[in-house]
Amino acid sequence: MSKSSLKSLLHTDMLLYLTILYLIEFVRGAALISFLPIYGDKALGLNLDVIGAAITAHYLTDTGLKLAIGYLLDRLSVRTVISVGALCSLIGIAAMQFADIPWVFITAAALYGIGISPVWIVCLTKINEDQRATQMGFLYTIWLVGMGSGPVVINLLLDYDLTVSYWVMVGVSLAAWLLSLMIKGGRNVHIDVVPFRKQLSILGKRLREMKPLLPGMVLQTLGAGMLLPILPSFAVNALDMTATHYSILLMIGGGCTVIGLIPMGKLSDMFGKKWFLIVGFLAFGLVLFALTLHPPLGLALFWAFVLGVSYSAVLPAWNALLAAYVPPGQQGLGWGVFSTVEGIGGMIGPVVGGLIATRYSEASVIGIAGVLFIVISVFYVFFPFRLFRGEASPAAAKEAQ
Repeated sequence: MSKSSLKSLLHTDMLLYLTILYLIEFVRGAALISFLPIYGDKALGLNLDVIGAAITAHYLTDTGLKLAIGYLLDRLSVRTVISVGALCSLIGIAAMQFADIPWVFITAAALYGIGISPVWIVCLTKINEDQRATQMGFLYTIWLVGMGSGPVVINLLLDYDLTVSYWVMVGVSLAAWLLSLMIKGGRNVHIDVVPFRKQLSILGKRLREMKPLLPGMVLQTLGAGMLLPILPSFAVNALDMTATHYSILLMIGGGCTVIGLIPMGKLSDMFGKKWFLIVGFLAFGLVLFALTLHPPLGLALFWAFVLGVSYSAVLPAWNALLAAYVPPGQQGLGWGVFSTVEGIGGMIGPVVGGLIATRYSEASVIGIAGVLFIVISVFYVFFPFRLFRGEASPAAAKEAQ
C-alpha cells in the first residue's frame, strides 16, 4: 500500500475502530474455530450438529442485524451503536461459563454475534473510492490477523486449561467494549440524509443490477460455513493432528492470507477482478478435495499455504466488486444489505456441515465444500464482468456517462 493510501486510511479515529475490530475478531475467531467446537465436543459432549447450530445462531444474529445496524448508523451516534454491540458481545462470551446445556450454548453464541456488525460496517464506510481494493486489502489484513490469531492462541491454551481460555476471551471482549466508549460522540459516519424508502429503492435497483452475482454470494459463504464446526475434529480424526499441529496449520494459512492481501488488492486494482476470483475459488476447491485424501502432515501444511494464498486473491477482488454497488450517501445501509445477502450462506452452512458430519463424516463435508467452490469458479468463468462498474476502465466509464 502506498504511503498516501495508508495515511488517508489510518487517521486517529480509524486506528481506534481498527483496534476494536481486531479485538472483537480475535474473540470471534477463537470462539468459532477453536473454543466452541473443541469445548462443545470435549467438555460438554455435544454432537457436531449442536455445535453447528451454535455457530449458525452466531451468524444469524450477526447477519440479521446488519441491515438494522446500517440503518442505525445512518441516524445515531457511532459510539452508541458500536458500544452497545460490544457490550452484547461481552455478555455473550461471559455466558459461555454457564453453557453446560445446549440451549445456553447456542444462545451465548448468538448473543456474541450482535457486536460484530457495527464496527465492521463503520470501517467499510471509511474506504476511499479511488483506492478501494488496496485499502480493503489492508482492512482485511487487520480482520484476518484478529480472526487468525484468536484460534491459534486459544487452541494452545485449550490444551493447558479450558478456564484460562475462557477468561482470556472475556478479557479481550472487555477491552473491546471499554475502547468503544472512547469513540467520539456524534454521527461521524458522513452520510447524506435521504428518506428510508428512497434508500431502499436505490438499494433495490442495485440488487437487481447485480442479480447474477447473488448465487455466488450465497454459495461461497455456504461452503465456508460448512467447514467451521468440523475443522478441529477433522484435523484430529482424519489428519492425525495434535492441537499444536492444528495451530501451525492455522498460522500458515492465515499468515499467507495476511501477507498476500495487500499485494493481491493492488493487482486486482490494476488488472481487474475476474481471474483472481476464478483461480482463487478453483484452487480452494481442489485443495479441499486433496485434504480428503488424508495427506501426511507436511503435505497438509503445504495445502494450508495454498489455501492462504487463494483466499488472499479472492477477498480484495470480491469485496471491491461489491463496493461498486454501495450507493453514495447510504454506505451504512448499503453495506448492511449486501452483508446480509452475503451472510445467508454463512447462516445455513454450519448447520448443514454439522448435520452431514454427524450422519456421515467430516471428510464428506470437506468434499462437498470443495465441489461448491469449484462450481463457483466455473460460474465466474462465464460471468459478464464487463457489465460491472467495478470492472470498467476509466475511459469506458467516461463514455458511459
